[in-house]
Amino acid sequence: MALVVFVAFVVLVLIVSSRAGRNKTATSGGYYAAGRSIHWGVNGIAFAGGYLSVASFLGIAGLIAFYGYDGFLYSIGFLAGWIVALFVIAEPMKRMGTFTFSDALNKNYKRPGIQLAAGLSVLIVSLVYLVPQMVGAGVLVEPLLGIPHYIGVLIVGAVVIFLVASGGMTSTTYVQFFNGGLLLTFAAVLTIAVLVRGVDTTDLPREEGPEGLESYRFEQVALAMTDEGEIDQEVLAQTPFRDPEIVDTHVEYHEYTDEPVLRFYHLSRLIPAEPAAAEGEYTARVKGRTAEFGANRVEEVDGSPYVRIEDWWRLETDSRFLPQGTEAELREVQSVARKPDGTQLVNGVDFGLGGEARLRQMGRVSDLPGGQEATGSVGPVGLLALLSDEDTRVQLPSTVGFQTGGGTQVSVYYENPVPGDRYMRPGMRFPVVAEEGEPEATTRLNRLNFVSLMLALFLGTSALPHILIRYYTVPSAVAARKSTIVAIAGVGIFYALTVYLGVGALVGGANNPLTDNMSVPLLARSFNEPLFAVVSGIAFTTVLATTSGLIMAASGTVAHDLMVNLVRHEIPDKTKVLVGRIVAVVVGAIAIVLGIAFRGVNVSYLVGWAFAVAASANLPSLLFMLFWKKTTAVGIIASILVGLVSSVGLILIGPDMWGIYGLDPTQAPMPLDQPGIISIPLSFITIFVVSLATQKKKAQHAAAG
Repeated sequence: MALVVFVAFVVLVLIVSSRAGRNKTATSGGYYAAGRSIHWGVNGIAFAGGYLSVASFLGIAGLIAFYGYDGFLYSIGFLAGWIVALFVIAEPMKRMGTFTFSDALNKNYKRPGIQLAAGLSVLIVSLVYLVPQMVGAGVLVEPLLGIPHYIGVLIVGAVVIFLVASGGMTSTTYVQFFNGGLLLTFAAVLTIAVLVRGVDTTDLPREEGPEGLESYRFEQVALAMTDEGEIDQEVLAQTPFRDPEIVDTHVEYHEYTDEPVLRFYHLSRLIPAEPAAAEGEYTARVKGRTAEFGANRVEEVDGSPYVRIEDWWRLETDSRFLPQGTEAELREVQSVARKPDGTQLVNGVDFGLGGEARLRQMGRVSDLPGGQEATGSVGPVGLLALLSDEDTRVQLPSTVGFQTGGGTQVSVYYENPVPGDRYMRPGMRFPVVAEEGEPEATTRLNRLNFVSLMLALFLGTSALPHILIRYYTVPSAVAARKSTIVAIAGVGIFYALTVYLGVGALVGGANNPLTDNMSVPLLARSFNEPLFAVVSGIAFTTVLATTSGLIMAASGTVAHDLMVNLVRHEIPDKTKVLVGRIVAVVVGAIAIVLGIAFRGVNVSYLVGWAFAVAASANLPSLLFMLFWKKTTAVGIIASILVGLVSSVGLILIGPDMWGIYGLDPTQAPMPLDQPGIISIPLSFITIFVVSLATQKKKAQHAAAG
């Protein structure tokens, strides 16, 4: 079912795009600006469909499910950016009468340097923004079709290249219009379904899907501690475990106080087995999944077959999260262990990370106020109030990695109990409030990082190339303003619904512990398989809508701006269109490579970088060109280059990239993850100072002209 619906969506998108773009790509104006013939209502929904990227649909909901209120801050930042677009950018950009960002900047200056700098900026911003879209594509296709991540990225890349190369801006517009309508419709459908279902602490996460998995709840084993507050063999002997042994332990300490905050036990134990259909083979249930074992692994106990596995458990001793009268509990966790010899154990079993060995879904609400077990249907305000209650307990999917004494690399995935009021207030993703023992310098850096991200999201929207080019597709400045108003309405409604998509995924246990990018499709699957198939198909069209717009922007800037300045003479329309199509193929191929390389990083987080680069490189020059008469060509060029180099450079030497390089993030030369708070003001200062310093050259150039 899922595969059929998925293929149907792709085919439908291709048909829509090919019919819409038919006979409208013969000229550069038709290919790059849809002949300026798009109705403002269609353009407004297309605005929303292109802007609501995979980061909005998948990333934000995942961040809310994993981090609570802090995930919603992305929604606030993304939406607030449209205020700048509406009141500052929309009508002036349309009155320019151009169809690329570079043309708009250069209209009053006629300087090749501006077009070169602006073209380079559009190309880099487009590539940076393409990365999270491709990452999201691979995340989607992998569980849906059962294929590797890189193949999913290749499929999306091929489809998008076909869309842009064949249909141009008209094709892209109607794909985005189609996507915008579907996103709003099914976000509302999922929200209603979440509210009708309510919260049920006794309900099990639903993850049947195509694998036929029954629901599973992780075990919790009550026990008594030794006088020293530890667990030993004598304590374990009093539990329901069969012949348990402690293989290893691991303790995580607080970063600043050195107090133990997490304690894990690596246990060896026997679990029941059954003869398999094949002679000499046995099967056993490991965390709800069937694993196969050879006869050499089987032990006979009281006449019944057992197999021995080794898995990890977390010790919970906080009385706030324990049943009344219970001193401690061992709580079942999931793990992926890679031994020095290359053997990989998933939840203690040697069967890799593919197929049946995928980790179980995690996250839930374990306790409700007043000891109630279920709420029944709830209203939108009631659900948020319930989750904000201090007596509500949510179990957040969390992970920690470490190396054992024997050299085995272990990643443990566990449910972290958190009071509801903590989950629904800021600080879980962006630690703006100082922790106990935290150095003052660290607190300031955390706050700067948060402000830097919000600044980039607020200022980056109106400087994104695939947003700017939409202003050139309508016939008038009034239509551009109306389009922006429609877009704000659609985007605003969608971002309000992301709250319920995120908390719905948490309540329904619809979270893949390996990635927070799959919460929305898994939420849909928690209701039924057809809805999962439809939502996955919509997510796929979301990737197509955004990536096609970005590749169009990159294609236009290379063919219309960069190439004209390189050859230094007028290029025929047909040649511009041909070059645009070739560029679409090249940019798409680069995006595929980057999408594979950045697998596993949250897509909303990657988008934050794209917004920072756009706000640093494009926005200062755009605003000064529109509203300050003393702006000079040299100032514009300097601002773009400084914004580009500073934002990209700071990202490359920041903590996150340091970790990707395999280095210690704490040793990164740039202490902030987000560069906007440095690079954006630097670009504004540059255009102001350089423009003042080059006023005489501007006057001389005007006189010579």
